[in-house]
Amino acid sequence: MARYDIAILGTGPAGVSAAITAKIRNKNILLLGSANLSDKLQKAHAIQNYPGLPDIPGAELAAAFRRHLDQLGIAITEEKVSAVYSMGDYFALQTTSNQMYEASAVILAAGVTAGRPLPGEAELLGQGVSYCATCDAPLYRGKTAAVIGYSPREEAEADFLSEIASRVLYFPQYKAEPHLREGVEVVRETPVSISRDEHGKILTTNAGSYEVNGVFVLRESVFPGQLVPGLATEGNRVAVDRLMATNIPGCFACGDLVGQPYQYVKAAGEGNVAALSAVSWLDARARA
Repeated sequence: MARYDIAILGTGPAGVSAAITAKIRNKNILLLGSANLSDKLQKAHAIQNYPGLPDIPGAELAAAFRRHLDQLGIAITEEKVSAVYSMGDYFALQTTSNQMYEASAVILAAGVTAGRPLPGEAELLGQGVSYCATCDAPLYRGKTAAVIGYSPREEAEADFLSEIASRVLYFPQYKAEPHLREGVEVVRETPVSISRDEHGKILTTNAGSYEVNGVFVLRESVFPGQLVPGLATEGNRVAVDRLMATNIPGCFACGDLVGQPYQYVKAAGEGNVAALSAVSWLDARARA
């Protein structure tokens, strides 16, 4: 498997900035995210404090970012990362499509994660709780599974799971009407905790409890403490120093993921710092 110098998670201002800087510093990079870049940026009406671009609409700034990436030959790999593992001298990245990538350093720039994990979620991760239906669906062949979907994008994973599990309960956490395969049961309730008993897992909602074999929690982005095992967090943000370094050597974070203020110009600046720090870290390791 080819190993990249730096893997960058996220295609908002922080991730784009990090990718541009790392590419200019002649590093082999993997940029993972949406080809549409950032939905939040695309919908911004007017950004007033981005130097040199007064009152620029978000869609125009996103288009400028995309032109810059194209000019440098930086491709976007449209994959959602479900886990990042520190393997000592490199990182292994697993995606929801069950692809694996390797990189010597990682920059986390996936944006802010709303809220914290459900009670019991972290404790049961890998023991009946999963963030990837396409990865772990075979474990629930002929069984009952619950899927908590935080956006319509997660409906495809529920459909896939329904081909394998005998029963799928889908808990949409958004207003739009889900469009799912026949047989997937839609439950309009709010999950509040995950626990287990001698029979399996119990998903408790604001209206009742459901006994299932497994629970798939499918968010737009995984809470950073679960995305990278061992990563230090403070609330729902990643703890970093002024060089955007986390507590894990070779892992850096930037943008909204590391806290306020939630500003595009701040995120872009931190992406630049994170990339320079990752490059310096790699170069120092090569000289050691």
